[in-house]
Amino acid sequence: MNALNIPEYVSSLGLQAKVASVQMARAPAAIKSKALVCLAQLLRASLSSLTDANAKDLARAEAAGLAAPLVDRLRLTPKVIETVAQGCEQLAAMPDVIGEIIGMKQQPSGIRVGQMRVPIGVFGMVFESRPNVTIEAASLAIKSGNAAILRGGSEAIDSNKALAVLVQQALADAGLPADAVQLVQTTDRSAVGALIAMPQYVDVIIPRGGKSLIERISREAKVPVIKHLDGNCHVYVDDPCDVAMAVTIADNAKTQKYSPCNAAEGLLVAAGVAHDFLPKIAAVYAEKGVEMRCDPAAAHVITAQAAINSVVSDFVKPATEQDWFEEYLAPVISIKVVAGVDEAIAHINHYSSHHTDAIVTTNHIHAQRFLREVDSASVMVNASTRFADGFEFGLGAEIGISTDKFHARGPVGIEGLTSLKWVVLGQGEVRG
Repeated sequence: MNALNIPEYVSSLGLQAKVASVQMARAPAAIKSKALVCLAQLLRASLSSLTDANAKDLARAEAAGLAAPLVDRLRLTPKVIETVAQGCEQLAAMPDVIGEIIGMKQQPSGIRVGQMRVPIGVFGMVFESRPNVTIEAASLAIKSGNAAILRGGSEAIDSNKALAVLVQQALADAGLPADAVQLVQTTDRSAVGALIAMPQYVDVIIPRGGKSLIERISREAKVPVIKHLDGNCHVYVDDPCDVAMAVTIADNAKTQKYSPCNAAEGLLVAAGVAHDFLPKIAAVYAEKGVEMRCDPAAAHVITAQAAINSVVSDFVKPATEQDWFEEYLAPVISIKVVAGVDEAIAHINHYSSHHTDAIVTTNHIHAQRFLREVDSASVMVNASTRFADGFEFGLGAEIGISTDKFHARGPVGIEGLTSLKWVVLGQGEVRG
C-alpha cells in the first residue's frame, strides 16, 4: 500500500464505519453482550497465537533498541490477555445505557422534557505501544453502540492485527457488522493525518500515547479530540496520617509499575511528618533502585539517616525546577517537603498535569479540601494513584484518560463515548 492511495484507503474505512455505526446504534443490548462474551472466549482460546504475534513485535522493538518501559508496554502476557477478557465480560454484564432517558421533568406547558443517551457515532483512536488498547477500545465501541477505526503504533502492528481479527470474528458471530471495529492495516504515518481530517465520517478522535503524538493530533485534527498530554501524578503525605499506610501507598503508586500514566511522579510530604516518614520511604525506594530528586529539606531529612543506611544517600539527587513538572515513566521521583495541605494543593495545581493526585491523611477536613480544591481528573484519599484506571473504577475498560474538562474527564468508559440529546414528550401541546 503506497502513500498515494492512503487517503482513499482511510476514506473507505470511514465510509464503512459510518454505515456500520447505524446498525450498532440500534443493536439490542443482548446482541452487544453476546459479541463481548464471544470476544472474551476468543481471546482465551487464542492465547498461543496472540503470544506468537506479540513475540514478533517484541523482537523488533528490542532489536531497534526501544527503551525498557516502552518494550514493557508492548507485552501481551497471559495476565494482560486475561484482564482484557475479564473487561469484556464485565462490560457485557453492565446495564446498557444507550436509550436511557434521564432528568425527565414536567413543564408548566404540559410537555415532559428529558435527555436520552445515544452513541457518538464513529470514533477514531490513535494509540501507541500497548496492544491491549485494541481490545479495550473495541469492547467499549461495541457496548456503547459506536463504530471505531483504530490506528495502533507500528511497533505493535502484528499484535494489533491478530487482536483485530478476533474482534471482527466476535462481531460477525453475534450478528453485528464486522466493520463496526476496523484496524488501520498500514503503518504509514500519513494514515493518521487522513483519519483525523474526516469530519464527514469521524465524530471524535481519541489519541492515546506520547505527548508529541497527542500535541500533533490536537493541532491538526478537524474533528473534536478527547485527550490528555501528561501523567504527572502526586501523592501528598499529610500531617496527621498513618505513616505505615503512607509508606505502602507511596511505594505502590511509584513502583508497582513505572510506565503507566497513573504512576506517581511527585511525592509531597508535610513538614510535621517528614522526619518519621521520609527515612522509611527512602529506604524502600533505594532498595528498589528509585532515584529521589529532592528539595533541600527532603534531602536533609533523608541523608541525615546516612549513618544508618549509607546506600540510601546514593539515590538522593537535588531537584531542579523542571523536576516538579516531569513525567518520568521510570524509577525516578521528585520529593518536596511542604508546610501543609495549603502548600500541597497549590503545588499540585501549579505543577501537575491534572491527571490523578492522592492525599494520605487521617484529617477529614484536609481530605475534603483536597478533594474539592485539587483540579485533577481523579482525586483520591488514602489510595494509590495506580487505581486511576477504567477497569479498577468498574467501567469494564477505558478508552483512555481525559484531562479535558468538557464532555469526558478521567477514565473514559461507556458514558464518555455517548452523547445526550433532548427528548420532549407531549400530548398535543402547542406553544401559545
